[in-house]
Amino acid sequence: MPPAATLVFPGQFTRRAELYHQLSQLTAAGLAIVPALEQLARNPPAPAFREPLRQVIHEISAGCTFTESVQHSGNWISAFDLSLLDAGERSGRLDACFRVLADYYTARARTARQVIGDLAYPVFLLHFAIFILPFAQFFTTGNWLRYLAQTFGVLLPLYVFVAVLIYAAQGKHGERWRAFLERILRPVPLLGSGRRDLALARLAMALEALISAGVSIIEAWQLAATVSGSPELRRTVHAWLPAVRAGQTPAETLRSSGRFPDLFANQYATGEVSGKLDSVLIRLHQYYQEEGTRKLHAVAQWTPRLLYLIVALIIAWRVVGFYRGYFQQVQDAGGF
Repeated sequence: MPPAATLVFPGQFTRRAELYHQLSQLTAAGLAIVPALEQLARNPPAPAFREPLRQVIHEISAGCTFTESVQHSGNWISAFDLSLLDAGERSGRLDACFRVLADYYTARARTARQVIGDLAYPVFLLHFAIFILPFAQFFTTGNWLRYLAQTFGVLLPLYVFVAVLIYAAQGKHGERWRAFLERILRPVPLLGSGRRDLALARLAMALEALISAGVSIIEAWQLAATVSGSPELRRTVHAWLPAVRAGQTPAETLRSSGRFPDLFANQYATGEVSGKLDSVLIRLHQYYQEEGTRKLHAVAQWTPRLLYLIVALIIAWRVVGFYRGYFQQVQDAGGF
């Protein structure tokens, strides 16, 4: 998404997916990139895309490459998109990269819709509980200030917390922040491993495209590590590139680094020895894509359920507290 964006909604993901889907179809049909962009600029998936697309066309006409043109056209594309487009242009497989990005944003839109839909009832229940539980006391005392403190005093910090989480998850932050976020999320069940699986899937996909296009193995690994979107993987790859230049094979450095799963390292070594690295990388891409998608789908399913459980426990605690206070008042008044 555009780095300037603070809040991202499913519709934005869908429109971006449609942009890449149309580019994939047009370029796969044999249309050159400039005519494809001109056709899209006349009828873009969203009006906000029209001016950046025209700027890209202008930059290409001035002699820039497609990646350079996108980079010069403003902050309307994320660093991840740009890295993948760069790899696609170098490998001559832009249409495949457009398709990968279309699938990526389609999946994000689907996940976002599912999470929002599943969160609707727990969020409503939370608001209902926050407003209704202090109402009995407000009804008897008529103290507006205390009622507002007990309701909005709870909701406003929650709103701020959610806004900070959304802002922190945006793609506009630098690599240091993304690396910090990656370290924080890594221990989270399913979410951490799911993100890593998808990063490995993107790395395998980009590596296969670049190697098949004749890009040198060192440059292919550098670009693929950037395309992965994982600062940790990028740092790991860049750390062992001098050893590859000195004569080690990538398979040997993969195993010795300890940062790649055994499955990935072993399969890569098998492909390197057998001379079938392209087919091995395709299988690795499919495997990690499926695993990462499955795990993130589970996170999207269970997060609303966990929130619902927390809300239910809070309501139960408040109800018990209310009746305990009520019976204490009755007892103090001599009712028992």
